[in-house]
Amino acid sequence: MSSPRTDQAAIAVESGTNSCADAPRRTPRRTVLKCLAASAAIALAANARSVFAKTTASTIVGSGPRQSWGSAGPEGAGYEYECRLHDAAQAPPDQPPRLRRWAMAIDLRRCDGCQSVNKAPQCTAACIEAHYVPKPMEWIQVYEAELSGGGTQFLPTPCQQCQNPPCTNVCPVGATFSTPEGPVLIDQERCIGCRFCMEACPYDRRFFNWGNPPQPAQTQASKYDIERQTPAIRGTVMKCDFCMDLLSAGRRPHCAEGCPNGAIYFGDLEEDVATNGNEVVSLSTLLNQGTSYRLKEDLGTQPRVFYIPGHGELVGRNPLTSGRKATEWPWQDLLSGSADWSRDEPGGSW
Repeated sequence: MSSPRTDQAAIAVESGTNSCADAPRRTPRRTVLKCLAASAAIALAANARSVFAKTTASTIVGSGPRQSWGSAGPEGAGYEYECRLHDAAQAPPDQPPRLRRWAMAIDLRRCDGCQSVNKAPQCTAACIEAHYVPKPMEWIQVYEAELSGGGTQFLPTPCQQCQNPPCTNVCPVGATFSTPEGPVLIDQERCIGCRFCMEACPYDRRFFNWGNPPQPAQTQASKYDIERQTPAIRGTVMKCDFCMDLLSAGRRPHCAEGCPNGAIYFGDLEEDVATNGNEVVSLSTLLNQGTSYRLKEDLGTQPRVFYIPGHGELVGRNPLTSGRKATEWPWQDLLSGSADWSRDEPGGSW
């Protein structure tokens, strides 16, 4: 039978009014184990909360603190990429920060290949102008495809930003990788130019720099930026990157901002919201009502780019009116010594 002093100490420990260090030596073993277990649980909970705040609070909104994944990177990928984290200290306790899941929805009912403005596709033009894309690369290329019932439709095709990307699986040095928010990036400073990723991409959305890409002097002199892929490096692969630098600033990709008809919606699958610059919609509702699809879904790549069927009917396009103006690279024409590359010959840009 325990003494009154022992019983009082046990009650104090179980009620939280005393600490393990203050418990008397004659405390029963069961009470000591309970105290140690409680202390361990509190320590684990505190550590888990810290880890959660550092790993799942990742988001590309605002200008919160930045965390470097280090030279080893996730899953052994060797690169230095800084992932912006939401400021968890300012977030309400009942609303933990969420991981962004960026996605693009292209409403083909609004896409007319920019026939209505009598220009080359402005999504492609905006991308070329912003990223100094060398000729003849088109990171978002607008194809004209035949419809089964006659006529044609225009199909803007950026990198599909697959959730199960074949390109990352074949890169021998981990130069191409998926970010936590979804976009697939390339570290040109690590790329060895083997082009395995280009061979693995089923959408033909990767491009190779055979020569020194023409670039403005200020770009060539700048520090390499993995989110902008500038300055471009000879012997490396380039592609659409969803304009990660703009997402950091709360903007949409250049192609979406450049579309005159609002055909390109960009948003977050996690928050279920998207915008084309003119309206804000529920992303799931837009995709479901429009019976959306993804390119080559049977391959299991799980693209983050969705398409709503159409041929420009919402902007008055007649599907029998075919053709579009050729893509231009106006910034490159302003640089002395610029040279065009061919796709089919050595020295080509693919």
